[in-house]
Amino acid sequence: MNKIEHIGIAVKDLEKSNSLFASLFGESHYKTEEVTNEGVKTSFFKSGPNKIELLEATKPDSPIAKFIEKKGEGIHHIAFAVDNIKEEIKRLQNEGFFVLNETPKKGADNKLVAFLHPKTTNGVLIELCQEIEE
Repeated sequence: MNKIEHIGIAVKDLEKSNSLFASLFGESHYKTEEVTNEGVKTSFFKSGPNKIELLEATKPDSPIAKFIEKKGEGIHHIAFAVDNIKEEIKRLQNEGFFVLNETPKKGADNKLVAFLHPKTTNGVLIELCQEIEE
């Protein structure tokens, strides 16, 4: 894992949250994107070298909707940048981590993503991110 790629925050209302975080950081989000297959709309902010991803559910049965129903708004995941997501998945499985999706899928911000189950990471949902080469 190279660095923290971003921190994902689950929100009920993306527009309200965009306004709140724009006030917090002193500048607007730089990108919004919908990931239809995950039932989520995202918004990205930069704070220095760091990124924050706000996530709003677009379907009542999406993972973000379920998360908010159980835990409320708040930190949903920490994402780490990796060079080779398939190799990193294998390495982590060999270390005993449970990978929620063994085959990486397309996520927001031009990334391939995979998640580690929080039960094997002290309660924190970990996302692996690899930039998609085009």
